[in-house]
Amino acid sequence: MSFSLRFPPIASSSYSVSMRGLVFLVLCILILNGSDPCSGGKTSSFTRKVEKSVDMPLDSDVFHVPPGYNAPQQVHITQGDHVGMAMIVSWVTQDEAGSSVVLYWSEDSKHKKEAKGKHSTYQFYNYTSGYIHHCTILNLKHDTKYYYEVGIDHTIRKFWFITPPEIGPDIPYTFGLIGDLGQTFDSNNTLTHYELNPHKGKTVLYVGDLSYADNHPDHDNVRWDTWGRFTERSVAYQPWIWTAGNHEIDFAPELGEIKPFKPFRHRYHTPFKASGSTEPFWYSIKRASAYIIVLSSYSAYGTYTPQNQWLIDELPKVNRSETPWLIVLMHSPWYNSNSYHYMEGETMRVMFEPLFVQYKVDLVFAGHVHAYERSERVSNVAYNIANGMCTPVRDQSAPVYITIGDGGNIEGLAIEMTEPQPRYSAHREASFGHAILDIKNRTHAYYSWHRNQDSFAVEADSLWFYNRFWHPVDDSICARGEEA
Repeated sequence: MSFSLRFPPIASSSYSVSMRGLVFLVLCILILNGSDPCSGGKTSSFTRKVEKSVDMPLDSDVFHVPPGYNAPQQVHITQGDHVGMAMIVSWVTQDEAGSSVVLYWSEDSKHKKEAKGKHSTYQFYNYTSGYIHHCTILNLKHDTKYYYEVGIDHTIRKFWFITPPEIGPDIPYTFGLIGDLGQTFDSNNTLTHYELNPHKGKTVLYVGDLSYADNHPDHDNVRWDTWGRFTERSVAYQPWIWTAGNHEIDFAPELGEIKPFKPFRHRYHTPFKASGSTEPFWYSIKRASAYIIVLSSYSAYGTYTPQNQWLIDELPKVNRSETPWLIVLMHSPWYNSNSYHYMEGETMRVMFEPLFVQYKVDLVFAGHVHAYERSERVSNVAYNIANGMCTPVRDQSAPVYITIGDGGNIEGLAIEMTEPQPRYSAHREASFGHAILDIKNRTHAYYSWHRNQDSFAVEADSLWFYNRFWHPVDDSICARGEEA
């Protein structure tokens, strides 16, 4: 039996007597019926037909090439600076380079401005890419709808986006969360469910593994092109914040390809230089009331490495009076009770978890495991190689860890869970889906996970999160029972 209780986003006021009584009554009923939410984690009893996920055929309508000679395709956008006043617009022209110029204008203006970009190509084994264009639009106004055009003459294509509101501690904002999407029929269901979710995410936090081209013979890079056309319907209109996963490495010495991340690096740019990073795989951005740090599970992170030093320098810069919600994205999860990819994130956890606890990270989102899991607030920072204290413990300075690598990719669901379910695991289920994080103010954010088998508004898992800096009370269901 599953349940969730929606609490209003009140910063510090106590709940009314009637609300406290209602919560107490609900918890008593659940306990009397043998469903004590404080007795440990929950493995969902929901069952779905387990079958192999199949990539959509190359002639699927979701992969259609825009009409017209050299028409821009695979259009996608991401944040182009640190504070949300720039946008990177990217696209591909297949026949010739054409123009790398973006024309753009605000909704309340008819004057078109021009931003100039650059283009490049790459080769991967026997594949040669089209002309990949990247153009950064600067000096945008906050909370403004902009239209933009790419292409020339009779193949101009028009899109739009809305910039985030000005940064501030109580600015509400809604993020979507997707990982390990791929391009199967299940992937299409996931993206459709996200698009039709009534909560209406404004920006996708993408936790890695994009096209799964490397699952095809010779890392068939045509599947990078089809994925770009498939996702354009969303990512051309709202920014996706990119995390690199293992399927972006594309390291294939047997094909003569020894430079990791080659296709991803050429196709998907990030604003890494704006946060002082030296590589596009780890960086940070501010958006509304959130400070988002992206880490690379597959770049060096040990002592003395660039990523390690960058994170040590970056975390003290976070001003929780300006951006109270501190969110980290990575690909390989640290707390994973699925047998699939079990403990693969352990070395990064050992390196970075003390920093996450010290700086009171609110939430950590990861992918990699093709299932869903949400942890309690736990840490394992007491452990060292000599003391044997290696059991995670409840820690209200620690983040909640959420694995959302359930986008629908060709490798299918990860259905084998470790047993018994560890106490740190609050909810887990092997289903495809996506999530929504709806930040209300500096103290409260509402989170919901949506499985593909349900209607668009159904929440298969949900919880109010309390900010670790401004309202650091226990936000587990068990604690709420005690509050009642």
